[in-house]
Amino acid sequence: MNPVNVGLLGIGTVGGGTYTVLARNAAEIARRAGRPINITVVADKNPARARELTGGNCQITDDAFAVVNDPTVDVVVELIGGYGVAKELVLQAIENGKHVVTANKALLAVHGNEIFAAAQKKGVTVAFEAAVAGGIPIIKALREGLAANRIEWAAGIINGTTNFILSEMRDKGLPFAEVLKEAQRLGYAEADPTFDIEGVDAAHKATLMASIAFGIPIQFDKAYVEGITKLEAIDIKYAEQLGYRIKLLGIARQREDGVELRVHPTLVPAKRLIANVEGAMNAVLVKGDAVGATLYYGKGAGAEPTASAVIADLVDVARSAAVDPDNRVPHLAFQPDQLRDLPILPIAEAETAAYLRLRVEDKPGVLADITRILADQSISIDAMLQREPEEGEGETDIIILTHRCKEKQTNAAIAKAEALSAVKGKVTRLRLETLQ
Repeated sequence: MNPVNVGLLGIGTVGGGTYTVLARNAAEIARRAGRPINITVVADKNPARARELTGGNCQITDDAFAVVNDPTVDVVVELIGGYGVAKELVLQAIENGKHVVTANKALLAVHGNEIFAAAQKKGVTVAFEAAVAGGIPIIKALREGLAANRIEWAAGIINGTTNFILSEMRDKGLPFAEVLKEAQRLGYAEADPTFDIEGVDAAHKATLMASIAFGIPIQFDKAYVEGITKLEAIDIKYAEQLGYRIKLLGIARQREDGVELRVHPTLVPAKRLIANVEGAMNAVLVKGDAVGATLYYGKGAGAEPTASAVIADLVDVARSAAVDPDNRVPHLAFQPDQLRDLPILPIAEAETAAYLRLRVEDKPGVLADITRILADQSISIDAMLQREPEEGEGETDIIILTHRCKEKQTNAAIAKAEALSAVKGKVTRLRLETLQ
């Protein structure tokens, strides 16, 4: 059969890894795909570097639009990133009848509905396994491997930068700012780490997982996003004492009245496998009604791990190119006319347990006042820790773990607790998930 000709847009870290792995494993990949897959043209803003990386074995250009308009290119691999020119290039490639493979979670989380609709109209595929959790095949698992299940929820450590920072804070007891600098020095964090540490990157990925898991349109703008910048080392320490570890989780949960879609620091029981995922590794836990809980673990970033997912998509495209478009695996797992308009619930309606840390005066009656406030909001206490004050210190910390309730109940209790004269400053609240 004729080879699949690929146009590669961007030959940076992931693009370079894709070129290297595809060249190294060319024969094995061709055996799987049924025909060779060749990168015939590369577009990069640094043509000299691209020429060096490819060894002059393919055409090099600095004009990405020339690639998407090249009639000899069958598949465009978009590894430029961002929302701007990447969107124009992807839509132009689709308009020209080319399949697209992308690792661009930001683009799909914001413009995915438009892009998938355009692809369906033109009868082409947009594949994006590399957009979520790097080399972990979580998109294929959700879209195909778990197709028999009603997915109840998915929860994932899907940003390696924040997981590295939280692991270091726990292991070394260091403050966030200091660990962030170390992460940047080691190359785990970008010079501008905002998307990572504020939870935006994880929210992009969680949004895509939610759409595939539950058969709903992509709705990134409705996700609740909270990063780790305000997390204090003392809360990591207290969580450990109570048998929990804190992870930045992307959570999607299907309920009868809607979908919870949220990213935030979360206490997870230390005995759970996902709580023991350390460093820059990723892991996603998915609960299906038939299969139960399944865990997917591996490298969520890096040149060759992400290239593994990009090339897997290229193999899928090669296999299905001759298949009638209506009989291909749908982009969002469900047939396009079967997507449900299930609302994304506001965070106040989320149901979760809570970790509360209150700085209080060390005097009788304070704890009774706090527990009364919780009871008035129908919030029951699961566990409590009260630190003994240092000698001569007139204040202490009270840590309370609650049972599951709606977030608006917790919000009301926190507001009333903060109004007590014995409570000093703001109450620290973190969410807790048992992931059972």
